[in-house]
Amino acid sequence: MRTSLKAGTFGAAIAIALLSYAPLAQAKGKRQQQQPATSAEDAAKKKALDADYKKALGSVPDAPANQDPWKTMR
Repeated sequence: MRTSLKAGTFGAAIAIALLSYAPLAQAKGKRQQQQPATSAEDAAKKKALDADYKKALGSVPDAPANQDPWKTMR
């Protein structure tokens, strides 16, 4: 009985240690990331892409009014 209690306590301690390590590992990765330098060519491509996106949004028709099939039953 006494050895199973020690094994259970040890297992719980290992589980807690592993659960607390995962967020720590994720936080380290965010600090080490650096933003790549953007060149004038990349900025021009991004600006053209944004303009094309806005143009495409203009060609999408408006959504029809919400049709409620239960409107007459209420």
